Amino acid sequence: MKTNNKLGYKKWTLIWGLGMAGQISWNIENQWFNTFVYEEIAPNSSIIMWMVIISAFMTTFSAFLFGTLSDRIGKRKPFIVSGYILWGLFTITFGFTMFVPRSASGSIMFIAVILVMADAIMSFFGSMGFDSGFHPWITDMLNNKNRGSLGAALAALPVLGSIVGTVIGGVIIASFGYIWFFTAMGVVVIIIGVLSIFTVKESPTLVARKEGTFFQQFMTLFKFKEFFDIKELVWVNTMVTVFFIGCNVYFVHLGNLFIYNYGFKEDAVGIIQGIGLVVAVFFTIPGMKLINKDKFSLLIIISIVVNTIGLVLMYLLGSTSDSSGIFIISNIPLILGITFMGMGYVLFFQATIVWTKQLYPSGSRGRFEGIRVVFFVLIPMLIGPMIANPIIKIYGKSFTKEYATGIITGQVPTELLFLVAAVIILLSLIPLVKATKYHNNRIN
Repeated sequence: MKTNNKLGYKKWTLIWGLGMAGQISWNIENQWFNTFVYEEIAPNSSIIMWMVIISAFMTTFSAFLFGTLSDRIGKRKPFIVSGYILWGLFTITFGFTMFVPRSASGSIMFIAVILVMADAIMSFFGSMGFDSGFHPWITDMLNNKNRGSLGAALAALPVLGSIVGTVIGGVIIASFGYIWFFTAMGVVVIIIGVLSIFTVKESPTLVARKEGTFFQQFMTLFKFKEFFDIKELVWVNTMVTVFFIGCNVYFVHLGNLFIYNYGFKEDAVGIIQGIGLVVAVFFTIPGMKLINKDKFSLLIIISIVVNTIGLVLMYLLGSTSDSSGIFIISNIPLILGITFMGMGYVLFFQATIVWTKQLYPSGSRGRFEGIRVVFFVLIPMLIGPMIANPIIKIYGKSFTKEYATGIITGQVPTELLFLVAAVIILLSLIPLVKATKYHNNRIN
């Protein structure tokens, strides 16, 4: 069957629409769900840690389950449509947990369990739409002609989603509250899911791949034999895991650090982070050129160095910020630090998402998206918060606030998280050496 290597404007509109909706939803979960906990429940980083960990497990299980089913029936569209609609619905539902009664003794633990469950359900359906539907759909279209442009788009999407999620989210939360923000964003995702019914088309090269019963095909995921046979992919994913462990040490606590340590309001938090991310997007263009030249390693080294510089700046000078304004001299180190962190993250994600996808076996892309989630999401979101939580408990800034359950004292994040993250991220250079060796052998 004859295929077109170029992507038309309709397909690009779909890529950006579905990608943005998905990334905004993940941004809400990774940032505003966590500040919601400190604002409405308690200044307790352990609640956030368990939200992140359980969410990661549910995301991974969903990616494996629906990824296998997607490959088996040879369709991506049903998972995109159903996943996005349910994703938006449960984003709205999460906001309504603020109305759970909280006056009874021991209700904080009860509310924490409700929050973790609501987040887990949302993540399950979010992964169904995004990881098992959208990402394999993108991979089905990937080829040597468009990998640079698709890589740039996939790298820019998390950043643009974060910009929209943080800037607009901060403004809505500061003006109207969390419930209106979660409802508005949930409705947007539902609308995107409904529109995809009429707009998403399957790749003409996609065919169903059945390997015995569904259970037999699903269980082959956990053997990982096919994955470990691709040594280059193993080392790239190992590098990704180490890098994102470092990111998850600080990222899920970034909003609370800005609000409860530095004293910024939610709208200011969104604007400050948005500035750095907007700048970071422009660096996907030279990154695209390096990817088209197969210079993945060079791009990744640059990204790690830039990201580390940003983290060190935040560790050394982040506390010098002044919450009385945004565009003032004392906030320059803060904005520079966020900008370098964003640049490093974008370039790293841009390089690795294309590097990994081009190594997937053609008949197992859905399943390999599940494996990708293990290294990009599960392990980092399991280990990163577990490293961060004791640091916050021991070295965090003491914070006291009156909640519906009474006056509660806890700890808010500290700049030490940035230093620990920088050390871990630098360690990702070690598996990069092995990945580069296998890459060079393959292309030569």
